[in-house]
Amino acid sequence: MPTAPARTAPPPPVPHPLRTRPFRLLFTGRALSLLGDAAIPAALALAVLEATGSTSALALVLGCAMVPKLVLLPLGGVAGDRFDARTVALATDLVRCATQLLVGVQLLGGAPSLAVLAVAEALGGAAGAFAMPTGSPLVKGTVPEEALHRANAAMGVAQSATRLAGPALAGTLVLTVGPGWAFVLDAATFAVSALLLTAVRVKRVPVPRRSLRADLAEGWQEVRSRDWYWSSLIGHSAWNGAAAVLMTLGPAIAVDRLGGGTTWVVLLQVGAVGFLLGTLLADRARPRRPVLTANLGLATYALPLVLLALAAPAPVTIAAYGLAQAGLGFLSPVWQTAVQRAVPAHALARVTSYDWLLSLAAMPLGYALAPLAASAWGPHVPLLVAAAAVGGCCAGTVLVPGVRRFG
Repeated sequence: MPTAPARTAPPPPVPHPLRTRPFRLLFTGRALSLLGDAAIPAALALAVLEATGSTSALALVLGCAMVPKLVLLPLGGVAGDRFDARTVALATDLVRCATQLLVGVQLLGGAPSLAVLAVAEALGGAAGAFAMPTGSPLVKGTVPEEALHRANAAMGVAQSATRLAGPALAGTLVLTVGPGWAFVLDAATFAVSALLLTAVRVKRVPVPRRSLRADLAEGWQEVRSRDWYWSSLIGHSAWNGAAAVLMTLGPAIAVDRLGGGTTWVVLLQVGAVGFLLGTLLADRARPRRPVLTANLGLATYALPLVLLALAAPAPVTIAAYGLAQAGLGFLSPVWQTAVQRAVPAHALARVTSYDWLLSLAAMPLGYALAPLAASAWGPHVPLLVAAAAVGGCCAGTVLVPGVRRFG
């Protein structure tokens, strides 16, 4: 008489990544440094304008932080793969701690030097180029494969929470004790993050030693060999360029046509809430076509651009911006998990560096061209062009076979 097949027991549930010590330490350090960083943009803008009274000086300082970051990102990816990602992240935390402390001391002294501020921000931007590619390898090296999605979602929640709390923290510090203390706080968060990283154990994948050129070429080959990856990066680059256009022209439209500066502040806060909700949704949702779903969510950024161009009622524009930011919040952990699972571990930092480089490269272009186009044809023209670009590039990925098949 045949016997019934034995039933296999279901696998034990995977604990949440925050229950494991390595990821908990990594998460705590990253969350603290994100909070400090979130307070810096407002504090830096107010400090430089107060010290110099010049928007050109502010543009110089911001450019000094951005340009080295973009130029050095591919080298940061090579360093993240060739050396221990934990060591690279720890070293960059210490460098950024020193640069932010230097800026803080300059501001607290009452007579800051523009040259010192620019050099400090340039060094911090260069360190950021080496730090950014280590994010994915650190997460992948501290959690099991089946917990990657929840780990990335937790990182996304930390990012969105700091985006909400950072500006409020910056405002409190600026109004009470001065902007210099915001930089001292940021320096302290990097110091704590570095201290926590010393206790994190990260799985390391050995990488064969080759020339720098060969390492860069292999990373690029990993990008171009995946149609779902490079086509999505085109959409992500269009999104960042469109975001630069919106951030450049949006405040003036809000002040002139939508009820004043309060409208713009509310729009940004609703966007931060939307980002948080999108990240929380990503932690729960398991779409069958994650890359396609995330890219379609990113295409919703066209909505606030069109509504701003048409000077639509403020509540409608604010709601659309919140929806668009929810799409960004949903994409972040979904995209990171997809990349971490699809890209070989030994090339992950290099691929991530190209991801950041291509995604961020369009932002300076948007910042530069938006005012020129607005002065020539009115703000509605660059806003509508940006809407068409981001909507077409992100939604257009549905035509790419790899995007449709990625499951």
